[in-house]
Amino acid sequence: MTRTGRLQRPAALINRKRPAKLIVPLAAALLFSGLSACAQWGFAPDREVPEKFDSFLRLDPINISELPGWVGDRQSEALVAFLRSCDKLEKLPPERVLGPKMVPTKVADWLGVCAAARLVHPGNEEEAQYFFESRFTPYRATNNNLRKGLFTGYYEPELHGSWQPDQRFRYPLYGRPKDLISINLEKFGDEYKGRTISGRLHKGALVPYPTRAEIEAGVLKGRGLELLWVDSAIDAFFLHVQGSGRIVMPDGSVVRAGFAGRNGQRYTPIGRELVARGILSDKKVSMQSIAQWIAAYPVAGQELMERNKSYIFFRLQDGDGPIGAQGVALTAGRSLAVDRKYIPFGVPIWLDTTEPGGSRKPFRRLLIAQDTGSAIKGPVRGDVFFGFGKAAGDNAGRMKEKGTYFLFLPKQQ
Repeated sequence: MTRTGRLQRPAALINRKRPAKLIVPLAAALLFSGLSACAQWGFAPDREVPEKFDSFLRLDPINISELPGWVGDRQSEALVAFLRSCDKLEKLPPERVLGPKMVPTKVADWLGVCAAARLVHPGNEEEAQYFFESRFTPYRATNNNLRKGLFTGYYEPELHGSWQPDQRFRYPLYGRPKDLISINLEKFGDEYKGRTISGRLHKGALVPYPTRAEIEAGVLKGRGLELLWVDSAIDAFFLHVQGSGRIVMPDGSVVRAGFAGRNGQRYTPIGRELVARGILSDKKVSMQSIAQWIAAYPVAGQELMERNKSYIFFRLQDGDGPIGAQGVALTAGRSLAVDRKYIPFGVPIWLDTTEPGGSRKPFRRLLIAQDTGSAIKGPVRGDVFFGFGKAAGDNAGRMKEKGTYFLFLPKQQ
């Protein structure tokens, strides 16, 4: 029998005198770094890898009134994004487990919640707020006992391109090669949940795929993989970092390039390289400052970009927006990329951090976990999708804030 709106917990985790605490252990070691979950389908932007990987996700239930800034949000906007996740959840087998073992939420737990969400009148703030308050219990997420984690941003950039190469449009965007193999490692054990590895077969063995430098030197030429050509190597590089973008063609038409896969090579954050060389300070490094330095020093800039061996392959997309790793169109300001090792897709998350740019103004809102990325690692870690356009790019490029978040899990009915 299908149960709705109910979160199961192992008996060992239930303490009748104290609130339940859910703890998720990390694998003893990460065998493969810089790899994205669901990489062949998702937006999956590359991001800076934290220097330290911590041990546990701990969830402590709190009252909704304890959420900082809750009454000031527009939960109806988050509900739009949540319903997109419901469209995917409702197609899954009811008994499928969505999260790690110690966060034992199943599809069946969400079916009644999604049905109730569809009854809320669009744009009705009171109904939307009551829906989240009545159907969910918020849990404070901590990394063992550390509440704060890193929150960054990403966006959908706009480039200029052409279907044919010429002197201006010289930089190809490649489609996914047929010999690129991506292996979902979680099929080999729960300790690899959310991890993939990519490569190609050579003499019966899986070997690494060519690096960024090798691909840009022409190793894939002549295979008919070029989707289109763009007019800036720098813009193409940052399109790889973001994972998806809009391409404006000479006639004014717009096509969307979405993530189709990666070569499996390790992602190296080039901003960290500039900081290590003393060229930029940690406070000054941003997408904008990196791009300016590369443009000012093109030879050294090309060498710098090639130090990031990771390379992204694309596919042409239709639809309202870039597609996240959950398989739904992302919602500007309401979609969050998370580490799937800890956080299931579709979970609402209350984020408490500060706006990008050093203003220290609170950035508090309800988002939905709908994406992941190769460097979104850790129990308290997130990447906010800011949408499309210059303002979105400015915010995403400067977003590097410490903050906390709270997971919303279905109440027991």
